[in-house]
Amino acid sequence: MMKRFNLFVVVVMAVVLTAGFALAGTLEDVRAKGQISVGVNEGLFGFSKPDEKGVWRGLDVDTARAISVAVFGVPDKLKFVPLSAKTRFTALQSGEIDVLTRNCTQTLGRETALGLNFVHVNYYDGQGFLVPKKLGVKSAKELDGATVCVLPGTTTELNVADYFRANNMKMRPVVIESSPELSKTFFAGRCDVITSDASQLASIRSVAPTSPDDFIILPELISKEPLAPVVRHGDDQWYDIVNFSVLAMIGAEELGITSKNVDQMVKSKDPKIKRFLGVTAGNGKALGIDEKWAYNIIKQIGNYGEVFERNVGVNTPLKLERGLNDLWTRGGLMYAPPFK
Repeated sequence: MMKRFNLFVVVVMAVVLTAGFALAGTLEDVRAKGQISVGVNEGLFGFSKPDEKGVWRGLDVDTARAISVAVFGVPDKLKFVPLSAKTRFTALQSGEIDVLTRNCTQTLGRETALGLNFVHVNYYDGQGFLVPKKLGVKSAKELDGATVCVLPGTTTELNVADYFRANNMKMRPVVIESSPELSKTFFAGRCDVITSDASQLASIRSVAPTSPDDFIILPELISKEPLAPVVRHGDDQWYDIVNFSVLAMIGAEELGITSKNVDQMVKSKDPKIKRFLGVTAGNGKALGIDEKWAYNIIKQIGNYGEVFERNVGVNTPLKLERGLNDLWTRGGLMYAPPFK
């Protein structure tokens, strides 16, 4: 019996050691080191890219800043770690980063085999094709025999192969490791077409060395790409904080709360708004953070609509419509659960 008991203890300890960082508690870890390590795209305008002063900007960057505000009360307790599509999940699994906000598609395989959890979607997308206008191509069905630039280790790589096979077309892939190099390769004329999420294609087109008008995104979208921040399996509290940091921005827009009116809204008599902004306590305690966490996110970062329009909206070089990323009350998919 004693031998069996000792073996049981060894097995349990092995499981605990294997879980490692997850059981230690990511919230405690980031508080101890005073910052959150965030995996981001190496350079994707509108989503995550340093500006001319080296300041990171973009929708995914603002999502990371919202998480920082929830945990620390300020948006700048972040260490940005640029990652390629090939290295992004390994960096999260190994504990090099605490959260990944890098235009990642939620899939069953990534949730299970990779041991990851995707939180609420912060951008609904679909895969498309970007071509030079001079090619005269109007549809993806006209791309038979094309040379196609694509990133490895992505859903994009599999989707495009499936699409060409299903339509009895042939393609010659040009596999490029990083997003910046992918754009350079395409603009250098080494491939006829580049395929990626439509938002990424809009970003690439916006920085064309000639003019964005020299390139068109073809009308077909060949996949569903729900893009969301990612955390590791095994730490429910950290998952909840990251998840509700995204949902707070969506919920604020649903409630009509913006960065400009939040100080007035905090005086509201509406019980939903009082709970949401922490006037009525409870939500902060449930997450293990400050009761004013949602108020602070909206005050310092803005609601989802503000974040979208500031980074990728119709008045930016990307010129993206809200579409699926509008609120559910306006025909989109953005919807937050009750904050109670």
